[in-house]
Amino acid sequence: MRTFNPYFTGLMKYLPEEEQLQLQHAIGATESQIQTLFDAFPKCPELLINLLKDVNGTYYCKHGEETICVLVLGSDLDEYPYYLKSVEQIIADAQVTDSESIHERYEDFLDCVEVDARINMHVPLKERLCFSDCMNNGGTSSLYIDFNPNEGGQVGQVIRYVHDPDSYEVIAPSFEAYLQQLIDGEYEFTAFYEEEYD
Repeated sequence: MRTFNPYFTGLMKYLPEEEQLQLQHAIGATESQIQTLFDAFPKCPELLINLLKDVNGTYYCKHGEETICVLVLGSDLDEYPYYLKSVEQIIADAQVTDSESIHERYEDFLDCVEVDARINMHVPLKERLCFSDCMNNGGTSSLYIDFNPNEGGQVGQVIRYVHDPDSYEVIAPSFEAYLQQLIDGEYEFTAFYEEEYD
């Protein structure tokens, strides 16, 4: 049995055997990959780096001969567990995301979009680090680390985006606080697996 960081160690107790075995086969990001991530996002939090050093992505990610597909994260939306993106997926997403801001994307119907006051609507979307997509391939909900908050917000706050009706909500003041919420909630999002295997 390989040794994981505390977050994954705690999570393993709540995962079905098949998902545990997948994580046991996972490979961590290399120093070169981590440097690439820092080059793109110099303020990337250490705890996210630690997760990626243990498991470089869980969304159909190739780890040696194995392909990993495990929901390992959650949010305030209980019905949507999330994958951890690999370094390569994070970088690729940042490169293909256009430079428009929330304000530009929704300018014709801003009244229909819910945006937390702590989020700066004028910051290009690609400047936020998208580390996770939900089980619906990210089309429904994604999680971001925000480095350019509005007044009242904090650098490094975690934003949850959800589609239809679209909203952007700060769900934690930092990545550390975000992970601690999941731990304190006893990895509540893993209830999805109980439903699947019942």
